[in-house]
Amino acid sequence: MTDHASLTSSAAAAAAAAEDDGDESPRSPAESLDLILHRLLPFLLAAALSARSLVGRWRLLHSKLSLLLSALVDSSASPHWPSNPLFRDHLLPALRSTLRDLLSLSDRCLDPSLPGGKLRLQSDLDIAASALSLHLHDLNLLLRSGLLHHDSSHSDPDSAAAIVLPVPGPSASRAELALFVRDVFARLQIGTLDLKHKALDSLLDLLAADPAKVSRLVVDEGDLPSLLRLLDPSAHSLLRDRAVAAISHLATASDASRHAVFEEGALGPLLRLLDSGPAALKERAVAAIHAMTADRACAWAVSAYGGVSILVAACHTGSGSPAVQALAAGSLKNVAVIEDSRASMAEDGAVPVLVDLLVSGNLEAQKNAALCLASLAVMGGSEIRAAILQEGGLRRLLQFLRDASDPEAIDHALRAISALSASPAAAKLLSSSPSFFAQLTDLIKRGSLASQQTAASLVSDLAPGEVIKRSVAESIPALVKMMECSKLGSAQQAAAGALTSLLAVPSNRRELSRDEKSVTRLVQMLDPRNDAVGKQLPVAVVLAMTAGRGGARKRIGEAGACHHLQKLVEADVPGAKKALQRISGGRLKQLFSIGWPH
Repeated sequence: MTDHASLTSSAAAAAAAAEDDGDESPRSPAESLDLILHRLLPFLLAAALSARSLVGRWRLLHSKLSLLLSALVDSSASPHWPSNPLFRDHLLPALRSTLRDLLSLSDRCLDPSLPGGKLRLQSDLDIAASALSLHLHDLNLLLRSGLLHHDSSHSDPDSAAAIVLPVPGPSASRAELALFVRDVFARLQIGTLDLKHKALDSLLDLLAADPAKVSRLVVDEGDLPSLLRLLDPSAHSLLRDRAVAAISHLATASDASRHAVFEEGALGPLLRLLDSGPAALKERAVAAIHAMTADRACAWAVSAYGGVSILVAACHTGSGSPAVQALAAGSLKNVAVIEDSRASMAEDGAVPVLVDLLVSGNLEAQKNAALCLASLAVMGGSEIRAAILQEGGLRRLLQFLRDASDPEAIDHALRAISALSASPAAAKLLSSSPSFFAQLTDLIKRGSLASQQTAASLVSDLAPGEVIKRSVAESIPALVKMMECSKLGSAQQAAAGALTSLLAVPSNRRELSRDEKSVTRLVQMLDPRNDAVGKQLPVAVVLAMTAGRGGARKRIGEAGACHHLQKLVEADVPGAKKALQRISGGRLKQLFSIGWPH
């Protein structure tokens, strides 16, 4: 501790410093920095060590003041600090004001009577310590970002007074983009409301221009937690609107930025906004949620955050815009792949809401609802399938299929119907529906590859009567072509399965045998040199085609099937020997003795 004379001297110095700094005449930034470095901080550091009242608090203040002095010395070493408006126009004036308040507090602490009372003085010192912490955070942020070493006025005489750095153009280097991003995030943490608002606008402009490129830079160079804090309900609505837009851009721009946004904890705030935020923000919030739930970790976390019920509520008719409904249904579709979440979806009433969307939602909502129901029906077990049927899901899906013209919508509806067909009740209903099989026939002939495959699988898996099978005969040439042309083994298997089912009907076998192109295709698929199709599939179709007596055996034999089948018998392909026997009849031994031409 210092003696009384030292304290008196300190008090006099304090009065002089306060009087000097109390001068209201304008000061240049250089003069302000000089005053802080050489007058205010040295005095306050000495005063903090001289305090006899509230010593613990003054020791803490001394530590913060020492760190602040060191950071300011580092800042002043850069020749470009006067051109940085955050440092010049925001940090220096705020710091000077805080230090002036501390001068007054130090003077009160030197008075044994503690004017205003001890508790009031403690509170004022705590407030000053918090202010110093904030200034130190801001100053360190500027130092880490490198912004103080950048001459913001070198390219434009007016840019020294600019609110934010100019948005880089398309030809900007990575270094220029990185500097811009760091500047934006510095302003989000240091600047005034106007600075933050304009900084976010600039960031949105850049993200919109090149989302994939800029999103990676934001992850690498920015400070995502500072952006996420703006989602808090206490944040200014002007900033929150733009922050949600920026996060939505980041969540949808690239895998890396989407993962980073989730890892930094965006899911919870976004779900809260979807649940109770302003209508204008819900669409952006749910767009980000939809993109994020494409990752399984995030899809799993939705249930942990209690988000399933929020997404279900957002799907209700009248709960939001059609876009919100569609994106919420898409998010539920992503969540449905997580086993633990499916039970939550059933408990939170997702099934009736999704079924209702099939007729009440827009096209995107209908497609997402159909896909979500398909996932629930496939992976949710018999109980969820029964719940979907009980809510009229199959009837709505059939209606959706009839009305749809969009290829993707047709595919989604078929996938959901196929998933429900695992239920015996649904399979029985579908198997007895001529109109449904008429649609399947048309899709096999003219649908997309995905729809063709699902339709063929349904023809194969369901057990319609002979009358319905005869009505599907016109799809046989398309099924043979599908086997030959498809690059997907699963599509070839579906086509082969549908053919073997349809060829159980004699009239269908005759129909195929009369189609020279289809017979030729089938024989070519038997050729061992043709490796585009696994040999078991055409062999199975030939077996089905030759099941009965008649011209089918003769025609496929005349087309050259026996030569290929002999090779397949030698290769031990299952079913090849039986097919060869059917075609050749009693001439089998003779056929084996023939030297077939190569």
